[in-house]
Amino acid sequence: PIFITHMPKTMKPEPHVAGCLSHAQRAGLPTLDAELLMLFALKRQLTDRVWLKMYSTEPLAEITSKAYQTLCSRRLNGEPLAYITGERGFYGLNLKVDARVLDPRPDTETLVDWALDVLSNTPFPQVADLGTGSGAIALALQHQRPDARVLAVDASADALAVAHANAQRLNLPVCFALGSWLSPLANHPTQERWHLIVSNPPYIAEGDPHMAALHHEPRQALTSGPDGLDDIRHIVDNAPMHLRCGGWLLLEHGHDQAPAVQALMQTRGFAAVQSRNDLAGIARCTGGIWSAAPNAG
Repeated sequence: PIFITHMPKTMKPEPHVAGCLSHAQRAGLPTLDAELLMLFALKRQLTDRVWLKMYSTEPLAEITSKAYQTLCSRRLNGEPLAYITGERGFYGLNLKVDARVLDPRPDTETLVDWALDVLSNTPFPQVADLGTGSGAIALALQHQRPDARVLAVDASADALAVAHANAQRLNLPVCFALGSWLSPLANHPTQERWHLIVSNPPYIAEGDPHMAALHHEPRQALTSGPDGLDDIRHIVDNAPMHLRCGGWLLLEHGHDQAPAVQALMQTRGFAAVQSRNDLAGIARCTGGIWSAAPNAG
Protein backbone atom coordinates (compact mmCIF):
# COMPACT_ATOMS: atom_id res chain seq x y z
CA PRO A 1 0.00 0.00 0.00
CA ILE A 2 0.97 3.63 -0.47
CA PHE A 3 1.32 5.33 2.87
CA ILE A 4 2.80 8.78 2.17
CA THR A 5 4.90 10.27 -0.59
CA HIS A 6 7.85 11.38 1.53
CA MET A 7 9.47 10.93 4.92
CA PRO A 8 8.07 13.28 7.58
CA LYS A 9 10.37 16.17 8.47
CA THR A 10 8.71 17.14 11.75
CA MET A 11 11.25 15.14 13.69
CA LYS A 12 14.87 14.66 12.60
CA PRO A 13 16.17 11.09 13.11
CA GLU A 14 18.98 10.39 15.53
CA PRO A 15 22.24 10.32 13.51
CA HIS A 16 22.91 6.60 13.96
CA VAL A 17 21.62 3.30 12.56
CA ALA A 18 18.97 2.63 15.22
CA GLY A 19 17.70 6.23 15.12
CA CYS A 20 17.19 6.21 11.36
CA LEU A 21 15.53 2.79 11.47
CA SER A 22 13.15 3.96 14.18
CA HIS A 23 12.32 7.12 12.23
CA ALA A 24 11.50 5.08 9.11
CA GLN A 25 9.26 2.72 11.05
CA ARG A 26 7.36 5.59 12.65
CA ALA A 27 6.72 6.87 9.13
CA GLY A 28 4.97 3.60 8.34
CA LEU A 29 7.73 1.49 6.81
CA PRO A 30 7.70 -2.21 7.82
CA THR A 31 10.70 -3.25 9.90
CA LEU A 32 12.09 -5.61 7.27
CA ASP A 33 11.90 -2.99 4.51
CA ALA A 34 13.52 -0.38 6.77
CA GLU A 35 16.39 -2.73 7.59
CA LEU A 36 16.99 -3.87 4.01
CA LEU A 37 17.05 -0.29 2.77
CA MET A 38 19.52 0.61 5.51
CA LEU A 39 21.83 -2.20 4.43
CA PHE A 40 21.47 -1.04 0.82
CA ALA A 41 22.29 2.56 1.78
CA LEU A 42 25.36 1.30 3.65
CA LYS A 43 26.36 -0.84 0.64
CA ARG A 44 26.25 -3.98 2.74
CA GLN A 45 24.84 -7.39 1.80
CA LEU A 46 21.05 -7.47 2.20
CA THR A 47 21.44 -10.71 4.17
CA ASP A 48 23.54 -8.96 6.83
CA ARG A 49 20.68 -7.94 9.15
CA VAL A 50 22.64 -9.19 12.18
CA TRP A 51 25.11 -6.36 11.55
CA LEU A 52 22.32 -3.85 12.18
CA LYS A 53 21.71 -5.32 15.62
CA MET A 54 25.39 -5.44 16.52
CA TYR A 55 26.13 -1.92 15.35
CA SER A 56 22.81 -0.19 16.08
CA THR A 57 24.60 2.84 17.56
CA GLU A 58 27.00 3.17 14.61
CA PRO A 59 26.97 6.84 13.56
CA LEU A 60 25.81 7.64 10.04
CA ALA A 61 27.33 10.30 7.83
CA GLU A 62 24.84 12.99 6.87
CA ILE A 63 25.06 11.99 3.19
CA THR A 64 24.17 8.38 4.10
CA SER A 65 21.30 9.48 6.33
CA LYS A 66 19.85 11.64 3.56
CA ALA A 67 20.28 8.88 1.00
CA TYR A 68 18.49 6.49 3.35
CA GLN A 69 15.57 8.88 3.79
CA THR A 70 15.26 9.18 0.01
CA LEU A 71 15.17 5.38 -0.33
CA CYS A 72 12.50 5.16 2.37
CA SER A 73 10.39 7.81 0.65
CA ARG A 74 10.48 5.82 -2.59
CA ARG A 75 9.31 2.71 -0.76
CA LEU A 76 6.58 4.58 1.09
CA ASN A 77 5.37 5.84 -2.28
CA GLY A 78 4.74 2.26 -3.34
CA GLU A 79 7.88 1.51 -5.37
CA PRO A 80 8.73 -2.18 -4.94
CA LEU A 81 11.72 -2.88 -2.73
CA ALA A 82 13.22 -5.01 -5.49
CA TYR A 83 13.22 -2.05 -7.91
CA ILE A 84 15.01 0.12 -5.37
CA THR A 85 17.71 -2.41 -4.51
CA GLY A 86 17.77 -3.97 -7.98
CA GLU A 87 17.48 -7.52 -6.70
CA ARG A 88 15.01 -10.08 -5.44
CA GLY A 89 15.52 -13.45 -3.82
CA PHE A 90 13.40 -16.18 -5.41
CA TYR A 91 13.61 -19.92 -4.72
CA GLY A 92 17.17 -19.61 -3.45
CA LEU A 93 18.33 -17.52 -6.42
CA ASN A 94 19.32 -13.87 -6.37
CA LEU A 95 17.62 -12.25 -9.36
CA LYS A 96 18.34 -8.82 -10.78
CA VAL A 97 15.08 -6.99 -11.44
CA ASP A 98 13.95 -3.53 -12.52
CA ALA A 99 10.85 -1.75 -13.78
CA ARG A 100 10.95 -3.67 -17.09
CA VAL A 101 9.59 -6.76 -15.31
CA LEU A 102 7.11 -7.68 -12.61
CA ASP A 103 8.57 -7.92 -9.12
CA PRO A 104 8.55 -11.70 -8.39
CA ARG A 105 6.27 -12.56 -5.46
CA PRO A 106 7.09 -15.21 -2.84
CA ASP A 107 3.69 -16.84 -3.50
CA THR A 108 4.86 -17.77 -7.00
CA GLU A 109 7.24 -20.24 -5.36
CA THR A 110 4.10 -22.37 -4.83
CA LEU A 111 3.93 -22.74 -8.61
CA VAL A 112 7.58 -23.85 -8.73
CA ASP A 113 7.00 -26.39 -5.93
CA TRP A 114 4.10 -27.89 -7.85
CA ALA A 115 6.02 -27.96 -11.12
CA LEU A 116 8.88 -29.85 -9.47
CA ASP A 117 6.40 -32.32 -8.00
CA VAL A 118 4.79 -33.17 -11.34
CA LEU A 119 8.22 -33.56 -12.97
CA SER A 120 9.73 -35.66 -10.18
CA ASN A 121 9.47 -38.95 -12.10
CA THR A 122 10.22 -37.52 -15.55
CA PRO A 123 13.85 -37.66 -16.71
CA PHE A 124 15.02 -34.90 -19.07
CA PRO A 125 11.69 -33.03 -19.04
CA GLN A 126 10.80 -30.37 -21.56
CA VAL A 127 9.31 -27.32 -19.86
CA ALA A 128 7.91 -24.06 -21.24
CA ASP A 129 7.47 -20.98 -19.05
CA LEU A 130 5.09 -18.50 -20.65
CA GLY A 131 5.40 -14.80 -19.81
CA THR A 132 8.69 -15.36 -18.02
CA GLY A 133 9.35 -11.73 -17.01
CA SER A 134 12.51 -11.73 -14.90
CA GLY A 135 12.91 -15.45 -15.61
CA ALA A 136 12.10 -16.36 -12.01
CA ILE A 137 10.10 -19.54 -12.67
CA ALA A 138 12.21 -20.81 -15.58
CA LEU A 139 15.49 -20.20 -13.77
CA ALA A 140 14.26 -21.81 -10.54
CA LEU A 141 13.15 -24.93 -12.45
CA GLN A 142 16.41 -25.11 -14.41
CA HIS A 143 18.40 -24.72 -11.20
CA GLN A 144 16.47 -27.50 -9.47
CA ARG A 145 16.38 -29.77 -12.54
CA PRO A 146 19.67 -29.43 -14.45
CA ASP A 147 18.53 -32.23 -16.78
CA ALA A 148 15.50 -30.24 -17.95
CA ARG A 149 15.21 -28.38 -21.22
CA VAL A 150 13.55 -25.11 -20.24
CA LEU A 151 12.20 -22.57 -22.73
CA ALA A 152 11.25 -19.13 -21.38
CA VAL A 153 8.84 -17.10 -23.52
CA ASP A 154 7.85 -13.44 -23.29
CA ALA A 155 6.26 -10.93 -25.65
CA SER A 156 8.45 -8.15 -24.22
CA ALA A 157 11.99 -7.83 -25.55
CA ASP A 158 12.83 -5.73 -22.48
CA ALA A 159 11.66 -8.49 -20.14
CA LEU A 160 13.64 -11.11 -22.06
CA ALA A 161 16.75 -8.95 -21.74
CA VAL A 162 16.36 -8.99 -17.95
CA ALA A 163 15.71 -12.74 -17.87
CA HIS A 164 18.60 -13.53 -20.22
CA ALA A 165 20.99 -11.46 -18.11
CA ASN A 166 19.87 -13.34 -15.01
CA ALA A 167 20.44 -16.67 -16.76
CA GLN A 168 23.94 -15.66 -17.84
CA ARG A 169 24.90 -14.39 -14.39
CA LEU A 170 23.57 -17.55 -12.72
CA ASN A 171 25.07 -19.78 -15.44
CA LEU A 172 21.77 -21.53 -16.11
CA PRO A 173 21.18 -22.82 -19.68
CA VAL A 174 17.59 -21.66 -20.13
CA CYS A 175 16.56 -20.96 -23.74
CA PHE A 176 14.60 -17.81 -24.57
CA ALA A 177 12.03 -16.96 -27.23
CA LEU A 178 10.30 -13.69 -28.09
CA GLY A 179 6.62 -14.08 -28.76
CA SER A 180 3.09 -14.04 -27.43
CA TRP A 181 2.23 -16.94 -25.14
CA LEU A 182 2.34 -20.24 -27.05
CA SER A 183 3.25 -18.89 -30.50
CA PRO A 184 7.01 -19.62 -30.15
CA LEU A 185 6.19 -23.24 -29.28
CA ALA A 186 4.62 -23.68 -32.71
CA ASN A 187 8.09 -23.36 -34.24
CA HIS A 188 9.14 -26.67 -32.72
CA PRO A 189 8.58 -29.99 -34.53
CA THR A 190 5.27 -31.68 -33.73
CA GLN A 191 6.98 -34.54 -31.91
CA GLU A 192 8.57 -32.06 -29.51
CA ARG A 193 5.58 -31.71 -27.25
CA TRP A 194 6.10 -30.51 -23.73
CA HIS A 195 5.93 -32.36 -20.43
CA LEU A 196 4.96 -29.15 -18.65
CA ILE A 197 3.69 -25.71 -19.57
CA VAL A 198 3.75 -23.28 -16.66
CA SER A 199 2.76 -19.64 -16.47
CA ASN A 200 2.17 -16.75 -14.11
CA PRO A 201 0.20 -14.61 -16.57
CA PRO A 202 -1.53 -11.27 -16.00
CA TYR A 203 -4.76 -11.93 -14.11
CA ILE A 204 -5.94 -8.62 -12.60
CA ALA A 205 -9.17 -7.23 -14.00
CA GLU A 206 -8.89 -3.93 -15.84
CA GLY A 207 -10.22 -1.22 -13.57
CA ASP A 208 -9.40 -3.14 -10.39
CA PRO A 209 -8.93 -0.56 -7.59
CA HIS A 210 -5.80 -2.38 -6.37
CA MET A 211 -3.99 -1.29 -9.54
CA ALA A 212 -3.35 2.12 -7.97
CA ALA A 213 -0.89 0.52 -5.55
CA LEU A 214 0.94 -1.21 -8.42
CA HIS A 215 1.60 1.84 -10.58
CA HIS A 216 5.36 1.28 -10.58
CA GLU A 217 5.09 -2.15 -12.27
CA PRO A 218 4.48 -2.83 -15.99
CA ARG A 219 0.72 -2.77 -16.56
CA GLN A 220 0.89 -5.30 -19.40
CA ALA A 221 2.22 -7.86 -16.90
CA LEU A 222 -0.71 -7.30 -14.54
CA THR A 223 -4.07 -6.82 -16.26
CA SER A 224 -5.95 -9.08 -18.65
CA GLY A 225 -9.41 -8.02 -19.77
CA PRO A 226 -12.59 -7.11 -17.90
CA ASP A 227 -12.42 -10.11 -15.55
CA GLY A 228 -8.65 -10.67 -15.59
CA LEU A 229 -8.96 -14.04 -17.35
CA ASP A 230 -8.38 -13.20 -21.03
CA ASP A 231 -4.78 -14.48 -21.13
CA ILE A 232 -5.60 -17.53 -19.01
CA ARG A 233 -8.43 -18.42 -21.42
CA HIS A 234 -6.02 -18.16 -24.35
CA ILE A 235 -3.41 -20.36 -22.67
CA VAL A 236 -5.92 -23.00 -21.55
CA ASP A 237 -7.48 -23.15 -25.01
CA ASN A 238 -4.18 -23.49 -26.90
CA ALA A 239 -1.89 -25.40 -24.53
CA PRO A 240 -3.23 -28.88 -25.50
CA MET A 241 -1.78 -28.47 -28.99
CA HIS A 242 1.69 -28.36 -27.44
CA LEU A 243 1.42 -30.81 -24.53
CA ARG A 244 2.38 -34.47 -24.56
CA CYS A 245 -0.25 -36.96 -23.52
CA GLY A 246 0.09 -36.85 -19.74
CA GLY A 247 1.63 -33.38 -19.80
CA TRP A 248 0.66 -30.78 -17.24
CA LEU A 249 -0.52 -27.19 -17.49
CA LEU A 250 0.03 -25.16 -14.30
CA LEU A 251 -1.21 -21.58 -13.92
CA GLU A 252 -1.00 -18.93 -11.24
CA HIS A 253 -4.10 -16.76 -10.85
CA GLY A 254 -5.89 -14.31 -8.57
CA HIS A 255 -7.04 -15.05 -5.04
CA ASP A 256 -10.68 -15.60 -6.08
CA GLN A 257 -10.21 -17.10 -9.55
CA ALA A 258 -9.60 -20.79 -8.78
CA PRO A 259 -13.21 -21.90 -9.49
CA ALA A 260 -13.28 -20.05 -12.81
CA VAL A 261 -9.87 -21.40 -13.92
CA GLN A 262 -10.83 -24.93 -12.88
CA ALA A 263 -14.00 -24.64 -14.97
CA LEU A 264 -12.04 -23.41 -18.00
CA MET A 265 -9.62 -26.34 -17.78
CA GLN A 266 -12.32 -28.93 -17.25
CA THR A 267 -14.36 -27.60 -20.17
CA ARG A 268 -11.27 -27.76 -22.41
CA GLY A 269 -10.80 -31.43 -21.50
CA PHE A 270 -8.03 -31.41 -18.89
CA ALA A 271 -8.12 -34.21 -16.31
CA ALA A 272 -7.26 -34.22 -12.61
CA VAL A 273 -7.92 -30.47 -12.44
CA GLN A 274 -7.03 -29.14 -9.00
CA SER A 275 -5.70 -26.08 -7.17
CA ARG A 276 -2.92 -25.44 -4.68
CA ASN A 277 -2.76 -22.88 -1.89
CA ASP A 278 -0.16 -20.14 -1.51
CA LEU A 279 1.70 -19.20 1.68
CA ALA A 280 -1.44 -17.53 3.05
CA GLY A 281 -3.64 -20.58 2.45
CA ILE A 282 -5.35 -19.06 -0.61
CA ALA A 283 -5.95 -21.15 -3.75
CA ARG A 284 -3.36 -19.43 -5.95
CA CYS A 285 -2.48 -22.02 -8.64
CA THR A 286 -4.60 -24.35 -10.75
CA GLY A 287 -3.46 -27.17 -12.99
CA GLY A 288 -4.46 -30.26 -14.86
CA ILE A 289 -3.24 -33.11 -17.07
CA TRP A 290 -3.76 -33.30 -20.81
CA SER A 291 -4.52 -36.96 -21.38
CA ALA A 292 -6.00 -36.88 -24.88
CA ALA A 293 -4.23 -38.33 -27.91
CA PRO A 294 -1.59 -36.01 -29.46
CA ASN A 295 -3.78 -35.13 -32.47
CA ALA A 296 -6.73 -34.21 -30.24
CA GLY A 297 -5.41 -30.74 -29.37
